[in-house]
Amino acid sequence: EGEWKLMAWLAAGCLVFGLSGWAIDSWFHLPWLALLAYLAAYVCGGWDAACDAWEKVRKFQLDIHFLMLAVAVGAAAVGAWKEGSLLLFLFTASGAMEHYAMGRTRKEISALLDAAPKTARVLDETGERILPVDQLVEGMLVRVISGEQVPADMRVTKGESACDESNLTGEARPVPKACGDTALAGTMNLLGVFEGEVLRPASESALQKIIGLIEKAQGMKAPSQRFTDRFGTGYTWTILLLCSTMFFVWWLVFGLPPFDNTGEQESALYRAMTLLVVASPCALVLSVPSSILSAIASGARRGILFRGGAAVENFAKVKVVAFDKTGTLTSGELGLTEICCFRGEETALKKIAASFAKLSQHPLSRSLATHAETWGIDIPEVENLENVLGRGLVGKIGETTYRMGNARFVQELAGETAPPSSKKEEFLGAEVWVAGEDVFGVFRFSDKVRPESKKTLAALRKHGIRTVMLTGDRKETAVSIGNLLGVDEVRAELMPEGKVSALQELKENGTRKVAMVGDGVNDAPCIAAADVGIAMGARGSDAALEQAEVVLMNDHLENVLLALELSEKSKNIIYQNVALALGTITVMGLTTFIYPIPLAFGVFAHEGSTVLVVLNSLRLLAVRLK
Repeated sequence: EGEWKLMAWLAAGCLVFGLSGWAIDSWFHLPWLALLAYLAAYVCGGWDAACDAWEKVRKFQLDIHFLMLAVAVGAAAVGAWKEGSLLLFLFTASGAMEHYAMGRTRKEISALLDAAPKTARVLDETGERILPVDQLVEGMLVRVISGEQVPADMRVTKGESACDESNLTGEARPVPKACGDTALAGTMNLLGVFEGEVLRPASESALQKIIGLIEKAQGMKAPSQRFTDRFGTGYTWTILLLCSTMFFVWWLVFGLPPFDNTGEQESALYRAMTLLVVASPCALVLSVPSSILSAIASGARRGILFRGGAAVENFAKVKVVAFDKTGTLTSGELGLTEICCFRGEETALKKIAASFAKLSQHPLSRSLATHAETWGIDIPEVENLENVLGRGLVGKIGETTYRMGNARFVQELAGETAPPSSKKEEFLGAEVWVAGEDVFGVFRFSDKVRPESKKTLAALRKHGIRTVMLTGDRKETAVSIGNLLGVDEVRAELMPEGKVSALQELKENGTRKVAMVGDGVNDAPCIAAADVGIAMGARGSDAALEQAEVVLMNDHLENVLLALELSEKSKNIIYQNVALALGTITVMGLTTFIYPIPLAFGVFAHEGSTVLVVLNSLRLLAVRLK
């Protein structure tokens, strides 16, 4: 912020002294006093450019700042002090605008950093004490009161509340927190008081990782920026050589006077200085980074993390988007949706299932044990428990042998099969079968489809993008969900390596760009293999942040569309910026060869195109999902 303000003051000083010099020369005819005013204007207008140019010259490099100073000195040499002052004023003023605009794109990142908590209430045997957050270590017990920020990523161990996570994930609604939940560093505790165990040092929190990744992303160049980067030292030398050559051509071939300290347009040096101004690539150099930084900042404000310019550009080229099913198109949380007892009493079925479930660490067993706590039943003990790998459990309760596991394993003992679920609206995520001499039944679990999934997939198809589901689930379950959502293609029963192979097939030997959307944990290999990897959720594991080019921090699937829209608009704005910048250079350069245009006109064209490029890029900050 301080840099653009300093440049604004320098530009103002250049304008005041330049106008004073023009007024003194025109009205009072005091050339020596006018010269002092113009020199003051040169100092104000050229100070920042001189500092930057000197740093480059010391490294034997030349850049745009050197070109502007060369033009200003040349203008003074031919007596065009007012044009030189005008050039330096517009150059410094546009530089201030550029710094201000870039500052706006970094505003969201700075807000995250500034909002990071500084102290924490640590609980130990002596009571409560205040410690700087950088002294927190894993395992410390911390208290967070209402209105305070969570100092580090922590697991709630006592109390209940709700946290405002909008600054981190973009989630507008308060997120409830209870025992066992994770509270993220930098989020605001809105309601009650809770205590929790520090999961990791503050420097390794999700907040700090996201800040670091965004800051790194701002420095990662987009593919098209490599084109504009060529307009550096080599281009500067080329333009200097061209202008020097044209000086002699206009002087020796066309017979123009070499110098004319009256500032007339017909001198060879005046024409050469005008050519130098219009050929300077300020707007071109800014055309790509200004757009990329605006897209990154706009995404960060809405819960979308682009990891660099390549991610912004490449997403617009994607023709296929592959989705994981569980946790991406669905909620990823299996819930018990149906209990069917085909023989015996349902209460007995529940008792047997609860008995086996409490002895297993399988995810379905843990879910079943959780539900059993609400049934209010006595749970008998299981003896001679045996785990049949990949099939289920077998054991005795009293004198009766029971099995719990998959359908084939359990139905062998029951000696019969059962009809499918009657709940057509539910899509089965898994089944747990139970059988014995006196009982036979099934517990059916389903994974709820995200409400936004269908609309998101439909919108992608309208963009001309093919959608594919890649999942390790059973084919019939995957196809059912795929048909409901309108997925173009379903590939089921895939191991992780099978998903990677499927992605390679979808790429068609590199001729088609493919994006992969997953939860960032089991799908990390696929996310890494895709042209654009997209991970769901800031609460995910490190794999989500390390492998993905795009992270949807608020877990909203529809933000895939917003990321796509930002990418497409950024691509269009880059094309517009490059066309404007190159067009201005080409048209004004050719005009200078043919016709002696005023230096002031060349200055306005050059600086005007630079300002337009920056303002055009800032439009990305206002992008909204349609």
